[in-house]
Amino acid sequence: MRRRVAITGLGAITPLGATARESWGGVRQGACGIAPITAYDASGQAAKLAGEVRVDLKGLVAPADVRKQDRFTLLALVAAKEAFADSGITAENTALDRVDTLIGSGIGGLATTVREHVRAEERGYDRSSPFFIPTTIANMAAGRVAIELGLTGDSSCTVTACASSAHALGEAMRHIRHGYADAVLAGGAEACVIPLAMGGFTSMQALHTGSCVERASIPFDAERSGFVLGEGAGMLVLEEWEHARRRGAHIYAELAGFGAACDAYHITAPAPDGSGAIRAMTRAIADAGLVPGDIGYLNAHGTSTPLNDKGEVSAAKAVFGENSVPPLSSTKSMTGHLLGAAGAVEALFCAYAIAEGFIPATIHYQVPDPDCDLDVVPNEGRTCPVAHALSNSLGFGGHNASLVISRTG
Repeated sequence: MRRRVAITGLGAITPLGATARESWGGVRQGACGIAPITAYDASGQAAKLAGEVRVDLKGLVAPADVRKQDRFTLLALVAAKEAFADSGITAENTALDRVDTLIGSGIGGLATTVREHVRAEERGYDRSSPFFIPTTIANMAAGRVAIELGLTGDSSCTVTACASSAHALGEAMRHIRHGYADAVLAGGAEACVIPLAMGGFTSMQALHTGSCVERASIPFDAERSGFVLGEGAGMLVLEEWEHARRRGAHIYAELAGFGAACDAYHITAPAPDGSGAIRAMTRAIADAGLVPGDIGYLNAHGTSTPLNDKGEVSAAKAVFGENSVPPLSSTKSMTGHLLGAAGAVEALFCAYAIAEGFIPATIHYQVPDPDCDLDVVPNEGRTCPVAHALSNSLGFGGHNASLVISRTG
């Protein structure tokens, strides 16, 4: 008998709030976390908007971590501690060597790499900080979180660009299903709102470069012109169903299915026929023991780039039927694109959506696109019971990951 996987803890820090509940509250209100960049002077660059975490982290993590860890790790620590506390897992009710840590990041400590390179050029490379290497590597968020919480099960990191944390959740689900762990703290973190990253994405013509917040991250809108870079972290505690029930844990929802596939097409562009996304969605739905018609909400990858949104809509039509695609929306219209953290944050939003019967909106939607002619839940979320939600994450390199989150019962 396959072991079921419960979601028992949620944690997040995003452009919408310093906690999971605050971030979800922003989603319910249709709030926008995108604003002019404050982390540095962006006046000399084309892209001037971002989804920044506007919270002083000094009061949320240890002072030593603020000095020695990259921002993506700090964000991971904040979200992970919240999720773990929310789950109620302790050394008294759970064997911590049966709790794994899987945290993805698409880029890791890029800000530290840039800063240390400048310093090394000035002082000499052999005088680089001894914390440089262990701070920049993408697995350090998982390692530091495991140290903080005393989790001595497996600790690992997935790096699949913007699908990183969705893959982390899917692999975490498999760890529990196959009996390798009783619980897993899984998710993702990203923090690269820095000049180099903004410039790199701009040179690819991937970023929106306008100044109007209301017309910046506009998934599925005919006037979309690129994504808005965001930062943040999302963490979920996944737990074997009976283990959670025995200790009286609150179960938000069930992580019921996972599907992944590679386009094997291009390093950045999605396959024009959407074949990779189609396979990922189809596999996730089948893995959950469902059929496409069971899905009541699709949290789309929805980056606000011309190619992604058009291709994802075509893929959804292929999976669900031309006229049978459920309501779909992109919460990136509110948060911006959190890159490797996006999948976990959006899965967290799906867990809340199912628990509270509320479908998030795609905000700032104005101009319909004939190529995206679906119910994108424009501008206002809606109260609606959802039994099963599907969340998509697509990444450079042709990575596709889909998750099915289901109502308890």
